[in-house]
Amino acid sequence: MSEGYVVRNLGVRVGDRTIVEDISFSLAPGQIVALAGASGAGKSMSAMTPFGLSAGVASGSAMLDGIELVGMPERDLSRIRAEKVGFVFQQPLTALTPHRTVGQHLQEAAMQAGGVKPDKAAMVAMLESVGLSRPEERLAQYPHLLSGGERQRVLIAAALAHGPRYLVADEPVSALDAALRGEIMALLVRLCRERGMAMLLVSHDLAGIEHHADRLLLLESGKVAEAGPAQQIATAPATDYGGRLMAATPRLSEPLHQLPDTGETLLEAEAIHVHFPKPGWRRGRIDAVVDASLSLAEGETLALVGGSGSGKSTLGRAIAGLGPMAAGSVRWQGTAMPPRNRRSSEHRRLIQPVFQDPLASLDPRWSVADIILEPVKWLVPHEYRAERAADLLEEVGLPRDFAGRKPSSLSGGQAQRVAIARALAANPAMLLLDEATSALDPLVADGVVALFDRLQRARGLSLLFITHDLALARRTAHRIAVMEAGRIVECAPREELFANPQAEATRRLIAASG
Repeated sequence: MSEGYVVRNLGVRVGDRTIVEDISFSLAPGQIVALAGASGAGKSMSAMTPFGLSAGVASGSAMLDGIELVGMPERDLSRIRAEKVGFVFQQPLTALTPHRTVGQHLQEAAMQAGGVKPDKAAMVAMLESVGLSRPEERLAQYPHLLSGGERQRVLIAAALAHGPRYLVADEPVSALDAALRGEIMALLVRLCRERGMAMLLVSHDLAGIEHHADRLLLLESGKVAEAGPAQQIATAPATDYGGRLMAATPRLSEPLHQLPDTGETLLEAEAIHVHFPKPGWRRGRIDAVVDASLSLAEGETLALVGGSGSGKSTLGRAIAGLGPMAAGSVRWQGTAMPPRNRRSSEHRRLIQPVFQDPLASLDPRWSVADIILEPVKWLVPHEYRAERAADLLEEVGLPRDFAGRKPSSLSGGQAQRVAIARALAANPAMLLLDEATSALDPLVADGVVALFDRLQRARGLSLLFITHDLALARRTAHRIAVMEAGRIVECAPREELFANPQAEATRRLIAASG
């Protein structure tokens, strides 16, 4: 029986629509092959459909250790998955069952192919192998008690619990900050090399693939645009499509772009404290933000960066009046802003948010026009609303006739542009951008970043850009503030921050992003 995974002329259809066409590649034991491309390119469909884990119907051939997967009944596919393949998914919180403990997840995964129930020592060893701290304590914990990186490590441990020969990892690190992305990818690569396990990696992060994959297939509209050594394609693609993907992926080595000029100080936040009670029956509190101070000028972009759980979003929401603030002050053009429960509609108009998940931030029952005009529906006379919504759509680069659509008919990038139009409806002076591009692929995200730049220049907007992507912060921000454990440990102009980082947290982020 021949070893390896060999795909020839793979096609995938969903209903009458062809999603993937004529994909071919091979995956040998111990090898890592990556499928990359923009959203909708067919990456996940190509990886998951032969194993029966998508809504698509496969054609062509997919041979796993000499066994044909295409056309195999689901009962037999289930056995193949249980015996030979492990799967690591993008969102660990949704991939893990919320009412099962970590230990129960590991037991179920280890026994799926008829194996014996692992004892406590075996499960502790599983968690130790993926670098999870305090493994014995984790066995009794539920997924919601773990951080994003810890959940992803549990998901990897569960994927490996039955000793698979193949690993399919679908965007396994895109939801994590730069430091965690590097750690988790290094972990996956190490486990593959040590165990002689082959990995099929789905990712839109060309910079990450460059360092971790052996071969790369660049997919465009369901077809292979380019294939070859990963480092070669990631650094010097031969196609225009590959070049655009590479250019859209921020890198610390790229030349700095000219940013718009800034004006007088607009906002000052001083000594902000935010804390929450500890969950459940435990007494005490969690200090999410501690003594954080920052300022923002007219027309300036300030990037707030840091690892997961560092307090970035909590601080941004406190400043904008969207979340609690236990102590501290916020001044707008030198005048103190009242607490959030006493802020007037005029105060709320000044700072408008754009959130991470565009589709989740839009009401699925409403039309695009109703969503956009929600912040000002009492200020715009009924007869002018359609024109106002259409003008805002045009300003964010969408057709005017999108006004009658529902969010379910929009792509991720289109939905984020609608969210931006909604934020602009109130004519704000400042936008709070909370990971506003992290859910988008590089090409779409680059278009949204270009839109922010255009709007900033046209409207004189100030931007507080919360991101875990240090390379993106370097590309877009005048100044960068670094947070760790709820504190701002460093804040400097972008050139100074990278030339002479002062805080250890900053040096770690730069090293992880390089």
